[in-house]
Amino acid sequence: MRRPASSAARGAARGLLAVLLALALVGCAEEPEGIRLRFLDRPDEGGAWAEILSRFEERHPEIDVELVEGPTSTDTREGMYATTFLSGEATYDIVYMDVIWVPRFADRGWLLPLDDRFPEAEREAFLPGDVAGSVFEGSVYRVPLRADAGVLFYRSDLIEEPPETFAELVRLCERHQDPPDRHGFLFQGQQYEGLVCSFLEVLWGHGGRVLDRDGRVVLDGPEGHAALDWLVDLVGRVTPEAVTTYQEEESRHVFHEGRALFLRNWPYVWSKAQAADSPVRGKVGIAPMVHAPGGESSAALGGWGFGIASSCPHPDAAWRFIEFATSAEAMRILNERNGAIPARRALYRDPELLRRHPHYSQLYEVLLRSRPRPVHPRYAEISDAIQMHVSAALVGEETPDEAIERAGDQIRGILDR
Repeated sequence: MRRPASSAARGAARGLLAVLLALALVGCAEEPEGIRLRFLDRPDEGGAWAEILSRFEERHPEIDVELVEGPTSTDTREGMYATTFLSGEATYDIVYMDVIWVPRFADRGWLLPLDDRFPEAEREAFLPGDVAGSVFEGSVYRVPLRADAGVLFYRSDLIEEPPETFAELVRLCERHQDPPDRHGFLFQGQQYEGLVCSFLEVLWGHGGRVLDRDGRVVLDGPEGHAALDWLVDLVGRVTPEAVTTYQEEESRHVFHEGRALFLRNWPYVWSKAQAADSPVRGKVGIAPMVHAPGGESSAALGGWGFGIASSCPHPDAAWRFIEFATSAEAMRILNERNGAIPARRALYRDPELLRRHPHYSQLYEVLLRSRPRPVHPRYAEISDAIQMHVSAALVGEETPDEAIERAGDQIRGILDR
């Protein structure tokens, strides 16, 4: 038989009930917010990200994605991501990264591998170089979004057919140049990352590499010597000595003003060359970088894509956003709003994009030949060594042979540490 509760017991029960009721009312008044995710990029040029985020959140109202607008400097934003991850703070859930960040971030454990979410079959839809640059030690950590690769621009009103080999390029320069009014060939020759890209395209065109497939340094092999010999020989012959002070914009301005036949640079040059007030409007063609006889043209890979931070508390939600942000729909928005070059192959057959960008059919051939810079977690130090010694050779402080040997030895020391 059930015994009646005492008055004290009844009072305690009523008190507990009141507490539970109050908690329930608070919960009703302040419903928990949905999932919030953040990523860092430069300021939203043209409002492309605003449009992409709006469309995504309409379809996924439970997920709020925030763009943190950081500085325009790529290096500074890389440092901001790294500082956050080193501190253990979960400031950024999604990582919007330059292709050369992938090995460092993955090696530090800052990224989740995406092999299960981004299988081989789905990677086939993207440009192969962009996928290759997203892989580190057999796992994929990034989904490509924006493509970029080195391009050879030429004066199509003066050069009937673009050259295919190093020797053909030099012959055409010598035939048509008229310095200082018109130089032959321009590239990025200042001591910075752009010089590494310019040199690697020449190295690859000679059949060389920085590291072999086993990670051993082979930069100072015969191909490396031949590549640096060729590049140094250009200066003062078909390339102005001032090239050693040029970054992207300095070299572009000289070409834009009609004072050069050939320019190695990035695809953004095309739209500027076609501007209404451009002296070279309608007079520019694009081609793959030249190579040695029997060799292959290669383009240094640039570009951006998305990964998931290992500290992200909602990786499934982050993946849903990445799927949308790297879709053809989102790539069209980025292309229309700020000229971003899409990383999906199918868009190079898209009639609307080809109507707006008729040069995409030629650019696609260049992008298919793109190659990542050495995929290594200590790439920044490897790059510094190449910059230092290639620059020293260009300005005459080291002979080409000295420079390539010293660069190779320095990189071995880096890897041994």
